[in-house]
Amino acid sequence: MTIRILPAIGDPDAARAVSSLLHQLPDAEPAPTVGDSAALLHALAGAAAQGAGAAAAGAPSAAGQPSAVEALPEVVLVHERIGPTPALELIREVALRFPAVGVVLITTDAGPALFSAAMDAGARGIVGMPLGYDELAARVQAAAQWSAGVRVHLGGSPEAVSGPAGTLVTVTGAKGGVGTTVTAVQLALAARTAGRSVALVDLDLQSGDVASYLDVQFRRSVVDLAGIQDISVRVLQDAVHDHHTGLGLLLAPEEGERGEEVDDRAARQIIGALRSRYEVVLVDCGSQMQSANAAAVELADLALLVTTPDVVAVRAAKRQVRLWDRLQIRKAEDTTTVVNRLTRNTEIQPPLVAKATGTQVARTHVPAAFKELQPCVDAGRMQDLDSRSTVKQALCALAGELGLVDSPSVRQGRGSHRARPTLTGRKRKAVTPGAAPASGGVPGQASGSASGAGPGPGPRFGVRRGSAAAAGPGPFDPSGPYEEG
Repeated sequence: MTIRILPAIGDPDAARAVSSLLHQLPDAEPAPTVGDSAALLHALAGAAAQGAGAAAAGAPSAAGQPSAVEALPEVVLVHERIGPTPALELIREVALRFPAVGVVLITTDAGPALFSAAMDAGARGIVGMPLGYDELAARVQAAAQWSAGVRVHLGGSPEAVSGPAGTLVTVTGAKGGVGTTVTAVQLALAARTAGRSVALVDLDLQSGDVASYLDVQFRRSVVDLAGIQDISVRVLQDAVHDHHTGLGLLLAPEEGERGEEVDDRAARQIIGALRSRYEVVLVDCGSQMQSANAAAVELADLALLVTTPDVVAVRAAKRQVRLWDRLQIRKAEDTTTVVNRLTRNTEIQPPLVAKATGTQVARTHVPAAFKELQPCVDAGRMQDLDSRSTVKQALCALAGELGLVDSPSVRQGRGSHRARPTLTGRKRKAVTPGAAPASGGVPGQASGSASGAGPGPGPRFGVRRGSAAAAGPGPFDPSGPYEEG
């Protein structure tokens, strides 16, 4: 995409240096430099008014965005010596009046105090003087991607954005061992089975296990994309492992210490490249927050937080949600909690999880049935999990609830008792209609065999409590359409 840049620099020497570097940036379209704060605000207001006039005249943009927003530049560069309005006040005013514009501050003092003040004012980055090409390019690109995302949420079409087109879903664990990777892998497989192109990214950079769960031997990892400024389709293909299930896998490095090479800027760029190629991008963020997976959670269309129904895990989930809120990564109400390993006898039920964490809890809960998972986990072939598994059925239903699955055949039939797993992890079995006698006796016996009258063997476990022979039809009447397996 073409990045339109408006520099606001009062110092002529700095203006020439910035202009020279901007013309070297790929896909950059720098506008003439404005020399003071009043000229900058006038230029932005004029562009917005011109765009609004075009929209009123019935001439919206080709991309379908509101013309008033599209007419604005994606990035504004503000020099620290701009006047008469001080630079930080100018940044705050631009952020309030034109929220779809990413502002980058150019300064000789790039210390933490100024960085914090600039972020509070609404800047999207800081570039230190003397200017360097790499740093300027990275800050401009990051601000442009942020601006493009804001314009989508203001009513634009995803087609107008270079990169983000697919749905981004992050799966984070409240703590280790709650089933984060199993959830991410099965959601990805469900979306792929529904015919969607899916990328599964392992951003648990120090201890990621996606490769182990899918029996993958790999050479390339997410670290190989971290130092690349422009991720082309060819570069992405070299790093993504094409799994035989149809998933595209971008895996964590085997050497955990190399995970530090993936920072938030690299994570944003990698995720943007994947979203431009895949319909669904699923990210396993693990349970430890680092800059890379924090950026993924911030960008996510759907942020899932996996927990188990025990006190320690729910407290960890609450702690994770508070951390995201303090760091302004994500609000609790924008987070969906998935309750894993739930049984009827569990003291902590989903409504209590929702109350404790302040998040939305998914309607679909995953039953506790590790015996179904253990053979696939031990073999490292999670893709071979039996479709009759209650865990697989629950996660497929969760994929349908999240909108990752469109095909009714993959949703496992929400209205069917046969397809719906019970909280105990046992499957419901259908009783053949007509097989049960009218007297309510055990299926397959004569009408009097349940009470001891007539020939034929008696019931294997005696008379059912609540059967017709005991006290008429009851809640466990076998003549009903279903019985508990």
